[in-house]
Amino acid sequence: MTAQLDVLTEKLRSVEAEIEAELAKRAEQLRFHIENRRVVFEEGVKRIHRAIKTRASRYFIDANPLIVLSAPVIYSLIVPVVLVDIWVMTYQAICFPIYKIPKVRRRDYLVFDRHHLAYLNIIEKINCAYCSYCNGAIAFVREVASRTEVYWCPIKHARRILGPHPHYQDFADFGDAEAFREKLAQMKDSVKIEGAS
Repeated sequence: MTAQLDVLTEKLRSVEAEIEAELAKRAEQLRFHIENRRVVFEEGVKRIHRAIKTRASRYFIDANPLIVLSAPVIYSLIVPVVLVDIWVMTYQAICFPIYKIPKVRRRDYLVFDRHHLAYLNIIEKINCAYCSYCNGAIAFVREVASRTEVYWCPIKHARRILGPHPHYQDFADFGDAEAFREKLAQMKDSVKIEGAS
């Protein structure tokens, strides 16, 4: 990576740390904290949340009929997402030990905490759990895939890609044949070390 890219990457990491600090301040303002991986709101906040909640019957009655009719299509995605999730867990369990790549901790990607929000009714909580699972499973799959790419093919694309994974910036430049073999060895070593931390 060039010196300029190193500087920019460091700036990006610094900005990410600032964002995390601001999110922590916001949690303080909203009067909640995390205790043993569980969200705890102050009692007065819980009372306000319960008062704001829309009853499930009202929520359903007020819903756009087209949205209600589309719900089975949305929820049908659970089948392929679960299948991919299971398949990737199996792939990782078999292949990562062979490549000496530390396994991705799935629980770090599957976060279910929105049920602690007293202002959500049961339908909203089910919807939130569904979205949490699908997005978390896909994020887990992406990290497994990105570690695999680091190990086997750490080469940037010629064209710009949207939303590259965090490892992508360290890949060898497209067309840099001389640096590729060296970068390949470095990346294999880095994914083994990085995943262990």
